[in-house]
Amino acid sequence: MTDLCAEDLAAIYPKPTPRVIAKARPSIDAHAKKFIEMSPFCVLATSGADGSVDASPRGGSIGFVHVAGPNQLLMPDRSGNNRIDSFKNVVEGSGFVHLLFFVPGIDETLRVGGRGTLSADPDLLAAMVEFGKPPRAVLNVAVSEVYFHCGKALMRSKLWSPDVKVQRSVMPSISQVIHDQTSLGEPEGQDAVEARYKTQL
Repeated sequence: MTDLCAEDLAAIYPKPTPRVIAKARPSIDAHAKKFIEMSPFCVLATSGADGSVDASPRGGSIGFVHVAGPNQLLMPDRSGNNRIDSFKNVVEGSGFVHLLFFVPGIDETLRVGGRGTLSADPDLLAAMVEFGKPPRAVLNVAVSEVYFHCGKALMRSKLWSPDVKVQRSVMPSISQVIHDQTSLGEPEGQDAVEARYKTQL
């Protein structure tokens, strides 16, 4: 297998249209704001000092990421695995972040990029209580690029279609998977995992 180079890409892919280039906006407009306010889920991508890239899922109630202004997003951090790979990248790496927002039922997605900083200001944390708990920190994104992706990828995947939804029982619980991979801890069934999750949201 031969790796492609930049010249190969130029030969394979036509140039994007002016409209595709122009859709990348420098700030959050009314359409992007509405989309973010409807979104209960996004993927956060960050880059480390060593050039590594991390992408992690983030979720909450609808509109859990707050639009604080046309160039500012505030995302509360909820309980997770405490690896904090994303946040280490923010404070030790490039500081560049990208968020990809999803809204269930809508095939288009929204990409937002900028530079991130972290805050643990008590007043800010107190203003972002969800699931009965304040966040442990808040990601503050200075937004510099915003654009909508077309719906082709989600249409191809039929992501929102009940026809492709699988039963959870086809996979072992995450606890069992990690036990099999590491031999650490005691494996739990899916019911126990979900019950524990509900106490840690």
